[in-house]
Amino acid sequence: MRTESVRSFFCRAALVVPVLLAACSQGAANRPAGAAPAETKRVESSAAVTPTTGQASSAPAPVAPAPVAPAPVAQAPAVAQAPAGQAAASATAPRQAVDPAALRIVLDPLPAQLDRPVYATHAGDGSGRLFVVEKPGRIVVLRDGQASPAPFLDIRDRVGSSGSEQGLLGLAFHPKYAENGRFVVNYTDRNGDTAIVEFRVSGDGSQADPSTVRPILAIDQPAANHNGGNVVFGPDGYLWIGMGDGGGAGDRYGNGQNRQALLGKMLRIDLDSGDPYGIPADNPFVGSSDTRPEIWATGLRNPWRYSFDRATKDLWIADVGQNAYEEVHVQRSDSRGGENYGWPLMEGMHCFPQGRSCDTAAYVMPVGEYGRDGGCSVTGGYVYRGSRFPQLAGLYLFGDFCTGKLWSLDEPTPGAWRMVELLDSNLQMSSFGEDEAGELYIASLHDNRLHRVTVGQ
Repeated sequence: MRTESVRSFFCRAALVVPVLLAACSQGAANRPAGAAPAETKRVESSAAVTPTTGQASSAPAPVAPAPVAPAPVAQAPAVAQAPAGQAAASATAPRQAVDPAALRIVLDPLPAQLDRPVYATHAGDGSGRLFVVEKPGRIVVLRDGQASPAPFLDIRDRVGSSGSEQGLLGLAFHPKYAENGRFVVNYTDRNGDTAIVEFRVSGDGSQADPSTVRPILAIDQPAANHNGGNVVFGPDGYLWIGMGDGGGAGDRYGNGQNRQALLGKMLRIDLDSGDPYGIPADNPFVGSSDTRPEIWATGLRNPWRYSFDRATKDLWIADVGQNAYEEVHVQRSDSRGGENYGWPLMEGMHCFPQGRSCDTAAYVMPVGEYGRDGGCSVTGGYVYRGSRFPQLAGLYLFGDFCTGKLWSLDEPTPGAWRMVELLDSNLQMSSFGEDEAGELYIASLHDNRLHRVTVGQ
């Protein structure tokens, strides 16, 4: 979250509900309820090109220890690797033939009325179900856009969601969920700290069994904001966990560059070995005495949403900025890890604090960014790999919570990134979601619904 005047202005101007996920100032949690949401409607627009801008880094911060002990090292699967660094062209990435500016994006609301939806995903079990995470602590199942009568999981009794960035925030189904019924959630507990736990589904598969809870990771949170919240099983079968820097402004707790802290990092752990988890043998800092072995990458402020491209296996990370720039990074599938994304020495492609000179060579630059004219809190999405709209194939779709703008980002020629504004909507985009077929959705706090992303004629 941001505590600066610019962010506070956007939050007060843009929100019509009392909660703001991964975006506004720390005072957002105390905002009184606003006007009722506008009537739900199909949203559509022709796209306009929005160029990215850039330059880049500065200023270390104090060090804060992390509260969780290291875990045993597990053997990793054999994967072709290459040095970490700037995102280079992926040899397998399909090129986008359609001009994104020519697309007419239509957002169709699904009928189910939800309670502050913040994520949507599938179980990979062939059931066609969508699982929607609600901030107060429930997971709701949608079939054909309608909610099932009983929730899949209800842990409102253990979730602390009073802060605007607190609550039940993430859900990831084990790659072998159809066989083992295991899934992971990420939430803030009643003390405001991050809890990552595993559950198992009940016998008939319709609901989870709360009594099967298995704690995986507990991380102290010094403030109520910048909790991250996403959990994703990667193509490697490991669990990837994006953690914010602990909150406040300017990385006040000194976590972004502190390699003994789990906050401000991308973590990678093995849930199929160790107790409660193992460390993949090819994690970049295994064996290092000054770095936690769970750490895959450093220098993140608040990676609220990130995803893997189904086709290329590249990792797309949207990191919420402070008061000037929002940023999107690409980590190629052959990365060996160890990337440093720069925070708090950089914000986007720019030195932080602004006005300071810095050497950008040590940090990985984003492939896309935007400033306050585009919004104030980036919401990461997905590279489209569905079949209904081939015009979208290979485009990374993402948006902004405060303005409702929707963009595409792609690399039509190696090293030349293109960012295009596709739609200026009235949605408060808390998250994107992907179903088993690769079709995309947007969760909105504007009307508490999921909206299906489609292309109009």
